[in-house]
Amino acid sequence: MRWGHDFASLAGILMAVFCALAFLAYAGALVWASVRQTRASRVFGEPALLEKLVTYDAAARRAVKSVLLVAAMLLAFVALARPKFGSGTKIVPATNLDVAIVLDYSKSMYARDIVPSRIARAKAEVARLIQDLPGARFGAVAFAGEPMSFPLTSDGAAIAQFFRQLDPNDMPVGGTATAKALERARELFARDPKSKDHVRVIVLVTDGEDLEGDPVSVAQHCASEETRIDVVQIGGRAPEVIPEVGADGKVAGIRRDDEGKPLTTELTAEGEAQLARVAQVTGGTIVRAEHGDTGIDQIAKALQKMMREELSEKVETVYAEEYAWPLGIAVLLLLVEAFIGEAPLRGKRERSGAGEVRASRPRRARKEAA
Repeated sequence: MRWGHDFASLAGILMAVFCALAFLAYAGALVWASVRQTRASRVFGEPALLEKLVTYDAAARRAVKSVLLVAAMLLAFVALARPKFGSGTKIVPATNLDVAIVLDYSKSMYARDIVPSRIARAKAEVARLIQDLPGARFGAVAFAGEPMSFPLTSDGAAIAQFFRQLDPNDMPVGGTATAKALERARELFARDPKSKDHVRVIVLVTDGEDLEGDPVSVAQHCASEETRIDVVQIGGRAPEVIPEVGADGKVAGIRRDDEGKPLTTELTAEGEAQLARVAQVTGGTIVRAEHGDTGIDQIAKALQKMMREELSEKVETVYAEEYAWPLGIAVLLLLVEAFIGEAPLRGKRERSGAGEVRASRPRRARKEAA
């Protein structure tokens, strides 16, 4: 059985407290009235003499009427709570999953602390993630200083090919504009008419912090739209040199600054906290690359489990409101209480009294004859 009102909410708690207090107050008033009547008979007269003067003791009938009134009030409050009972089952169809993959294509993704490189490994694991989620729809955002996107589609192979054909050298603007990339992912969901009815997840794969925008603010907008962001943080605080990769994809040395010093990539404590906050405000998770793994496979397993357990087809019990039964019984009890008088009808009392008189006369006659 369930209830139509949420008694865990403030309104439900207040209603339950009010009904309980009203019920206790009414029941207490009936008991107090009975006590007052008993006390009054002792104060204003002798109980033994009053008992002889009273033609009928209505205490039992009053007690029955009080019980009926209290029971009717209790049933009325039960009806007000709108009880629900299972009346059958229904099949809930599977819910679709929309995943927007946001992949960092900044030059630092050429770093080789993950074999063969951060970007190559990320692209391979993103392709495997797409294969492991059959039935889901995917969108793509590749970003550095500016984002490039591919709209939501059921063709996962097209998304994998979109990422595969790009390299950090192809990005027109350098940098790591995470906020702009997340905003573009939001736009992918907003432009698709089906997406509003689906479960939406953004998978952000990056190795750096956003020094240009505010990704946490974008994440807060995503949270208000019930869009979750899972973050895959590649790289850590240890400096890692950035190789110079030519147009042919071959390493041509190490990238250097204007003074000839090697360029390195590392994530600051502020950047790490920023990425953790992006995941936290949307109810998502953050995984960090370690032991040569990017961590994308962990996100893939979590999404697989969600599709299998939370979004799969289910059989649910259908509950129907049955408030009419307790309400009907309450009305019936009130009607019964109304027809019960505090004393028998006068005609019945007179007939019973006359019978007692007739029955007593022969006894007196026999006594006089004796």
